[in-house]
Amino acid sequence: MKTNGIMKRLMVVLVIVSMGIASVKAQIVRQDQFMKEVMEYQSRYQNAMWSGKHKDAIEPLKALINMFDTTTVFKGTDIPEGVLRNQKGMFLYDLACSYAQTGQKKLALETLAESVDCGYNQYINMMNDNDLASLRKDKKYQALLARVKDRQPLYVLRKSAPYAKDDAKVEFRYQPKESNNLCKVRDYFKLDSVAGQGDELSKIINLLHFAHDNIRHDGNNRAFAEIDAIDIYNYHKTTGKGVNCRQLAISLCEMYLSMGIPARYVTCMPADPNDSECHVINTVWSSQLQKWLYIDPTMDAWIMDENGTMLSIAEVRERLINDQPLVLCETANWNHESQQTKEDYIDNYMAKNLYYFVCKKLSRFNPESLYRYNDPKDDVRLIPVGFVNDNWKCDTTTDPEVFWAKP
Repeated sequence: MKTNGIMKRLMVVLVIVSMGIASVKAQIVRQDQFMKEVMEYQSRYQNAMWSGKHKDAIEPLKALINMFDTTTVFKGTDIPEGVLRNQKGMFLYDLACSYAQTGQKKLALETLAESVDCGYNQYINMMNDNDLASLRKDKKYQALLARVKDRQPLYVLRKSAPYAKDDAKVEFRYQPKESNNLCKVRDYFKLDSVAGQGDELSKIINLLHFAHDNIRHDGNNRAFAEIDAIDIYNYHKTTGKGVNCRQLAISLCEMYLSMGIPARYVTCMPADPNDSECHVINTVWSSQLQKWLYIDPTMDAWIMDENGTMLSIAEVRERLINDQPLVLCETANWNHESQQTKEDYIDNYMAKNLYYFVCKKLSRFNPESLYRYNDPKDDVRLIPVGFVNDNWKCDTTTDPEVFWAKP
């Protein structure tokens, strides 16, 4: 099973449900039922594996795989078939682990091969996973590991094409702090007190800590609430449930805007169009450093160079590609339950999700209301030259100076 802590916690069984569900009510009901069954089976097999009862994990895993083989509930939607195949590959990998742990080596190798055929790409995890220790010396395992090696996040990122100037015309705008709804955010959370009396960087970090400490993250849950800081905060406090990274980043973005600090929430995307897991963080403008800063409320994280200078998202990506030093802040954690490491968080998880970026042209209060049409024309993405991926239909640029323009 996955030994990588981030992947255990952030794996969204199917965030893809939010990517494009048909409006027909009956189909939505079927999709909801499908997801409920997926969650039930997943809980059963994960609990069994984590408690060392691998034999008990086999039947729910086989049931999950059969569901993904036979379901038709996503036909006619915008969800690529490859997304479903990749998710099936994750379940096949765990099934292979269960077979290996119960002495069924042949079945383990056959199932692992199916997983790789479905796109499994967690090279470091596969190489170090104790569940597969009995397969290590087998030539079939070694051949499969070699296939997965070419898919590891840093390798894929370092093979990406460069950026280039283009003719894209994009104007990014930021709702002024004097706006009535942003004033309400500032007052509701008493953000002047939260931010403190220190310099700009300390205020940026204090606001990050506040959002992380007061709104729990749950990558499997999308809060049924208006998408603004106050409603999302109250959803968490009322239900006890966490919210996904997107809703958490939107909440923190509004807090920065309410304090007059330019900010955007940025969807960080993988190269693989069939990979359903992305990550949403914030980019925050520092007048003090005269650049954008990488801020992640899910992990209470920022990233620095070897001299302790906070970096931007663009700088983190460039340093990963060029194998330059990156330092993860000491506070980086998930829900105060586990510390994050540079290897797991930066070199693996974020390296996968820094291939291209999408954000709104207008940073505002409640940017993705449940009750308002969200026009794709409001989005813009930054991609490497020649990258082809139609999963996100919006304005596109290959020019980082356009996308990371100074506010």
